[in-house]
Amino acid sequence: MRARLVRGAVGGVTLGALYGMAGCGSVEQDRDLGVVASAERGFGVGLLLPGGSGRTDRDRHYIRDELAAQCPKCRLFFADANGEADLQLQQVDLMIVNGVKVIILDPVDDKAIASAVTRAHRKGVKIVAYDRLPAGPVDAYTSFDNVQVGREQGLALLAAIKKGGDPRRGDMVMINGSPTDPNTAEFKKGALSVLQGRVRIARSYDAPNWRPDLAAAAAAAAFIALGPRRIVGVYCANDTMAGGVSVAMRKTGVRPGTPLTGQDAALDAVQRILLGTQTMTVYKPIRQEAKNAVRSAVALVSGRRPPSNRTVSNATGHSVPASIINPVAVDRSNVKETVVKDGFWTVRAICTREVAAACQAAGLT
Repeated sequence: MRARLVRGAVGGVTLGALYGMAGCGSVEQDRDLGVVASAERGFGVGLLLPGGSGRTDRDRHYIRDELAAQCPKCRLFFADANGEADLQLQQVDLMIVNGVKVIILDPVDDKAIASAVTRAHRKGVKIVAYDRLPAGPVDAYTSFDNVQVGREQGLALLAAIKKGGDPRRGDMVMINGSPTDPNTAEFKKGALSVLQGRVRIARSYDAPNWRPDLAAAAAAAAFIALGPRRIVGVYCANDTMAGGVSVAMRKTGVRPGTPLTGQDAALDAVQRILLGTQTMTVYKPIRQEAKNAVRSAVALVSGRRPPSNRTVSNATGHSVPASIINPVAVDRSNVKETVVKDGFWTVRAICTREVAAACQAAGLT
């Protein structure tokens, strides 16, 4: 029996949004008794990413490359949920129908996806949680130490605020991530473990789906309400939102150089750090995360235990073997030793004409 991945609109997926990156078309579903999927024979791997992030293309390509290296006969099938939880539920079901043996899943909404995770489990499809931990019977998980991400942001922000004097001399604003992203609470927990009681957090907002426009609007409203000259620092959970927030800071009259955090080491964020309009970002070596995800997928389908360095519990109380990676704080002083050294960005990509002078001043040549 063959079930075909449709290349047209399926459940709201636009043409070309759902396709096989390592061999498209159909996925053979093994129905014969005694047939066991293996890396030697190859099998279908589903990759479901949430969208709404500048990371999507990089994650997809790293996972594609790792799968080609670790399981050359495997076929990768990809779908982007465009930030829509209901659409991602349909995408899980489509992957199951088309016979994939394992799904690498980064959920839009960790709780909403639980029913689809359960259906996959009942069909014998393994679930490798990628970056975010969904509810339900998950088989393996790989991500970063998300509480430590928040701590790194908080430490850098507090240090930068202290350079201007008493950290409680004015107001701080927090722009957190999406409330449906389980990592958001961990980032916030880590940041507050450093900041609470040491600075005056006057406003705190969660940005639905990590939308930079909503983040910028909330930040601008806070700056105006509090008085832009009273703002001593802004905690922003990721770089995409920090781009919009930095514009809001400038337009509302927040003092130039006021500390601003980020996450993901986006190219424009690294450039803002060099130019002095963002204080720091958090670099997460996602090539290793992709490698861990593929290792787990191949191990699970081959009947082996997935690699792990700890065990975590998800929202439904399932104990999940996890491979957790440490994040790295990046500021103006260590761009060359972090994102450039790892090949995440090249000096040429970073040091455009607008940033050339800042690059030279930072020794980034």
